[in-house]
Amino acid sequence: ADCRYTCHQECRSLIQLDCRRPGQCQGQLSPESTLLPPHSQNVTQTVEEEKPEPPTVQEIKQKIEKYNAKVTNCLLMKLNDDGTYTGFIKVHLKLRRPVTVPAGIRPQSIYDALKEVNLADMTDKRTSFYLPLDAIKQLHISSTTTVSEVIQGLLKKFMVVDNPQKFALFKEMRKDGQVLFQKLPLTEYPLYLRLLAGPDTDVLSFVLKENETGEVEWDAFSIPELQNFLMILDKEEKDKIQQVQRKYEKFKQRLQQTLKEARGKPG
Repeated sequence: ADCRYTCHQECRSLIQLDCRRPGQCQGQLSPESTLLPPHSQNVTQTVEEEKPEPPTVQEIKQKIEKYNAKVTNCLLMKLNDDGTYTGFIKVHLKLRRPVTVPAGIRPQSIYDALKEVNLADMTDKRTSFYLPLDAIKQLHISSTTTVSEVIQGLLKKFMVVDNPQKFALFKEMRKDGQVLFQKLPLTEYPLYLRLLAGPDTDVLSFVLKENETGEVEWDAFSIPELQNFLMILDKEEKDKIQQVQRKYEKFKQRLQQTLKEARGKPG
């Protein structure tokens, strides 16, 4: 009656309530108010949360007007006649591992972009290099552009030929002095999240990182890539060992210096 705990009838014997308010509940379930009718197939079903109704065109228009009023860099959102809208998002690239790109390919020209020439298909040679840490790429996307399409678009702009499944898009939020990351599902719409959060990147920003959740399909990596990862891990291990050795070497020197200064002194 106090905590409004509910359960299925077949689950009742398994429930132990830790009631800390004397005189109320006393750890017992009320059969009148806390039991749900049993399922016909005796299978516990997960009750899906009600999804909010999609915003109307008028609501989107109001949100865009409110968003544009806060923009200071001319990167406005624009509402289309069909109810969709376009705008800009910035994606921070925080990749710790090298990416694979075609070897010896010239930079993409305006002609290539207009003709949608894929320079990566012009050679079979591959090489690996590190993208600049914390590089920022600005994308002009639509409200119908998904996270999956954003990842593929970023890889195409940098001519990265790695499997898109190796990467994930995160939203970065700051709360109570902490930086929080949340991986976005591939079907999410980044521009809608940008619209809801406003243009302030301190409130919300997007980050492209390696897919670290165990969902990476390692079969998608080539043998040279896997060998490259082993070389990187080996280098990181050696660097860590050297850091520890230097730390204790300095400690040893200070200890020896202290003992030297203490010699001949009473006590």
